[in-house]
Amino acid sequence: MKPTLLILAAGMASRYGSMKQIDGFGPNQETIIDYSIYDAIQAGFGKVVFIIKEEFVENFRAIFDPKLAGKIEVDYVFQNFDLKQYGIDHEIERTKPWGTAHAILAARHAVNEPFCVINADDFYGLDAYQKMVKFLTEEVTASNYSMVGYEIGKTLSDFGSVSRGVCKVSADGYLEEIIERTKVMYAGEAIVYEEDEKQYPLPYESRVSMNFWGFTPEVFKHAEEMFRDFVEANKENPKSEFFIPLVAENLLSAETADFKVIPTDSKWFGVTYKEDKPIVQASIDQLIKDGKYPENLWK
Repeated sequence: MKPTLLILAAGMASRYGSMKQIDGFGPNQETIIDYSIYDAIQAGFGKVVFIIKEEFVENFRAIFDPKLAGKIEVDYVFQNFDLKQYGIDHEIERTKPWGTAHAILAARHAVNEPFCVINADDFYGLDAYQKMVKFLTEEVTASNYSMVGYEIGKTLSDFGSVSRGVCKVSADGYLEEIIERTKVMYAGEAIVYEEDEKQYPLPYESRVSMNFWGFTPEVFKHAEEMFRDFVEANKENPKSEFFIPLVAENLLSAETADFKVIPTDSKWFGVTYKEDKPIVQASIDQLIKDGKYPENLWK
């Protein structure tokens, strides 16, 4: 059974200023998602599930259904604010969804095979998809999950600080800890993170999580139980978010699952700020010139 690709595309894109999930970056207005799915098909994924807000569905179908027909199975699921579906009686007013781990719960009835999770607005590179498919078809179990680890120096923006989950990796290549650094940036040629108005260096080769995770469907049960506890603990905090690294940390601390860190030397790029767009466009243009992608992706 081929693995499934879950694409997290329900975010608000507040710093970007518009729906960057469906913004055009390629020479024929291809989105970053187009390149992700193209790579996923080449690597051997059999299905893609878009996790979106329900009001986005017609836009997404208009963009992706025609070009993906006959190439890969496609499904859409909706991330919303309905807590009753998880057995939670509270009605909590929020302006943003509950976070990335809550998002994957939206796909719990649509996925029955090993799967990986990616962000809609991140370009990961073919190497990451090929390595993830190998893991999901040969190594994954309900107690052996994975994440792709990028070199931090290949993941930063030139236009402001970013949040990065900095990984502590064991000698045998497994995740020991993720430390969320909310302000990571260049300081001259060095890489630093800021905390309490002080800056601390980070080695260029530090591995970071870019939200590229590999699971089996058993993770849904664990995540749903954790989410109920999370909502109870954060019902008075409307800005709290239930992130995938929190699920990973809980599974690690409970010794329920391990996470293999799959290293890649690929350069990640994505769009956090509007100023990132020309750089992403130039990066894609260069990949096309280098023969990595056809100029017209789906013809």
